[in-house]
Amino acid sequence: MPEWPLTEQTIREADLWDALWRKPQAIMWERYGQEFEVALYVRRFSEAELMDSRVNLSTLIRQMADSLGLTTPGMRANRWRIAVDEVAERRESTGKQQPAARRTARDRFKVVPGDGGE
Repeated sequence: MPEWPLTEQTIREADLWDALWRKPQAIMWERYGQEFEVALYVRRFSEAELMDSRVNLSTLIRQMADSLGLTTPGMRANRWRIAVDEVAERRESTGKQQPAARRTARDRFKVVPGDGGE
């Protein structure tokens, strides 16, 4: 996970930053150097949670989430798909409990060629 690139991070921003960089999409943000975009999304998201936040901030958050691939339409527009955990499926089908291997966002992320449609 990259370091926070903006000024003075709040506790809530630190929590959101950590959670977002654990998502499979993070591999693409890292690849394209989108640390500032993710940080701005985190900052605006934490502002939007406040009771006295501006109404138009919700629209901005949705647009930012789309561009970062955090929503279904955003993932479709980016032609991203999250790969199914095939190891877990095999483990469940065999009924054997094996020690869980720690999977990273990079392991779960798959770029789909073409238009991303089924």
